[in-house]
Amino acid sequence: MRIYEEARVLVTQGHEVRIVTYHIGRDMPGIPTDRIPAIPWYKKLTAGPSWHKPYLDILLFFRALKTARTYRPHLIHAHLHEGAFIGLFLKMFLRIPLLFDCQGSLTAEIMDHGFIRKGSLLHRLFSMLERLINGRADFIITSSGAAADDLRGNWGIPPEKVLGLMDGVNTDEFRPVPRDETRKTLNIPHDRPLTVYLGLLNSYQGTDLLLEAIHLLKMRDCPLHFLVMGFPEDAYRQKAVEMGIADRITFTGRIDYGEASRWLSAGDLAVSPKISLAEANGKLFNYLACGLPTVVFDTPINREILGDAGVYARYGDATDLSVQLENLAEDAARRAALAAASRRKAVEEHSWQARGGQLVEVYQKMIPLPPP
Repeated sequence: MRIYEEARVLVTQGHEVRIVTYHIGRDMPGIPTDRIPAIPWYKKLTAGPSWHKPYLDILLFFRALKTARTYRPHLIHAHLHEGAFIGLFLKMFLRIPLLFDCQGSLTAEIMDHGFIRKGSLLHRLFSMLERLINGRADFIITSSGAAADDLRGNWGIPPEKVLGLMDGVNTDEFRPVPRDETRKTLNIPHDRPLTVYLGLLNSYQGTDLLLEAIHLLKMRDCPLHFLVMGFPEDAYRQKAVEMGIADRITFTGRIDYGEASRWLSAGDLAVSPKISLAEANGKLFNYLACGLPTVVFDTPINREILGDAGVYARYGDATDLSVQLENLAEDAARRAALAAASRRKAVEEHSWQARGGQLVEVYQKMIPLPPP
């Protein structure tokens, strides 16, 4: 969604944007998109590394080169390390600057996904590749201050070449809406407190810890119900049955982006148990814009986004997560205050309109652009 929202706000400010990407996914209105040829056996939509990526990235390079020769861009804006790696070769062919949009450490991410072990040969090879990509980009923006600090402190990137540019939120699309209709659709009683979660379901997102916290809440006879929106959900649906908490969770599977605000607004509060320290936490911006009091683990990235509008549990502690959720569910006055603070923070600090202005400033530092 960061890619889409960046492109959308740039278009609204008069800039021309063309996205070149893989064959999977769907095109968004108003954003010209070119894709590699369809690969029938590759349908992976979840985040994380894959051994299929090398040949997909070769196809992506040739697709991008073909597009660039007719589109003739002023600048390459590459997402993630694999996009920046392709961008390095495009930069040589096209002789234009490369902006690297970094979501976190490549090496840390693939370790989070259990793809490699620290200290292994693959770990060393990926570290070398990450250092090469970081060093060859003309400028790097990151989705969190912590990622910017990591690039400066651990990867030796000069401070003047890095800027923390957090994710944002479309506060017109994501806003509080009446919750009754959605609750009725889901068969959730109006008077039952509801916690919402929107995002991928996997271990580094903290889904296992969330189920553990729900189990603890049920053991204490807390009436909180959980609306878990995301995928892949089948394994966690089965795990909830095995843990005896299936009656406390409604799994929806994947939610369309255009419908996310309505589904989120069904909640009294939100939760994000993400434990990865290497990646940003974009769902928090949507929570804020929908005016949702939010419980998270205490990490630098979460504090950077939520500030005083967040409720913080001890990092990785399912017991404390359950306590913070229960306390917030029982305190209507605190929820109301946090809801107002959350919406205000989204509008005043985290709108994509403001982020778009910052992004254009970065572009103009890299290359003189004609006025829109």
